Amino acid sequence: MATLAASQISFTRAPHPSPVPADARDAALADPGFGKLFSDHMVSIDWSEADGWHNAQVGPLTAIPLHPAASVLHYAQEIFEGMKAYRLQDGTMALFRPEANAARFNASARRLAMPELPEDVFVEACRQLVAADRDWFPSVPGGSLYLRPFMFADEAFLGVRPAKSYKFLVIASPAGNYFKSGAPAVSLWVSDYTRAAPGGTGAAKCGGNYAASLVPTAEAFSRGHDQVLFLDAAEHKWVEELGGMNMFFVFDDGSILTPALTGTILPGITRESLIALARDEGLTVREDRYSIDQWRADAASGRLVEAFACGTAAVVTPVGRVTDPHQGEFVIGSGGPGQTTSKLKDRLVSIQRGEAPDPHGWVMRLD
Repeated sequence: MATLAASQISFTRAPHPSPVPADARDAALADPGFGKLFSDHMVSIDWSEADGWHNAQVGPLTAIPLHPAASVLHYAQEIFEGMKAYRLQDGTMALFRPEANAARFNASARRLAMPELPEDVFVEACRQLVAADRDWFPSVPGGSLYLRPFMFADEAFLGVRPAKSYKFLVIASPAGNYFKSGAPAVSLWVSDYTRAAPGGTGAAKCGGNYAASLVPTAEAFSRGHDQVLFLDAAEHKWVEELGGMNMFFVFDDGSILTPALTGTILPGITRESLIALARDEGLTVREDRYSIDQWRADAASGRLVEAFACGTAAVVTPVGRVTDPHQGEFVIGSGGPGQTTSKLKDRLVSIQRGEAPDPHGWVMRLD
């Protein structure tokens, strides 16, 4: 049992009575893919208006019983996070900036009128699950244990108001590579759909934002592209983000630009980390608006030499080609990975995996 002094919440643990046999688990881990395989355990914590946060447990991964009138099914009070546990060179398990995930989780909770979870409880819940299922760490190159903390409203009622009871859970999924195309850089389809509008929930990590991206993402896939690119809702000219990744642009003078956080873009933790690492290298990083027309012009003139997307799942992904249904296709640089993109990715991954110094104190060792 682990006790959190700051929040006074204790976790009880119930080991799985029949975990996946080691040989079957190891066979599955040889090619885990992304988001298809799940470990033996999960963490759950309940919240009610009367009792606050309580009933913190580490137990077997199991189905969640829900009343048909559960609020999440009707009014979509649901938020989540995405983060990874890594195995360092000395065998220690570690998390990367979990306190930043905890803070963003609570920002999402505030936007959706949900209770905030003490940040130390969020981090401890993730630590508990990694401790329980560390044997599920995949051995494939670049593998990780992807963690999905999430919270939803489970009160049974049909009135439009914030629910009075919620459930917080953490599950784990052994992960390999996110993109399957094998291309050196991904291609993007510029969508006519809108992901988020000013005053909406674009800065919150909630399921509704992703549900709205499914049709345009499918449209991108059907046209042979790897991801969808969303422009702003008001003028439909300013680059915002992909279906689940932030964008960066590298220019011939070595400077970098990333779209500014205006409330319609998710504040990515990988994004924030890359900005810090680029500035550590002495590079100028601007957070500003960047139009799709300017992107096309800069790519044609050679002023723009690289573009890349970033996020927890894929980390850093070069963008080589963009297709606009109204203006046609253009290519960035050589159409493949660039030096700055590769350098920043290598620097970030090396820190995450304990292979390089961690000057910002981002890596939290769990053992």
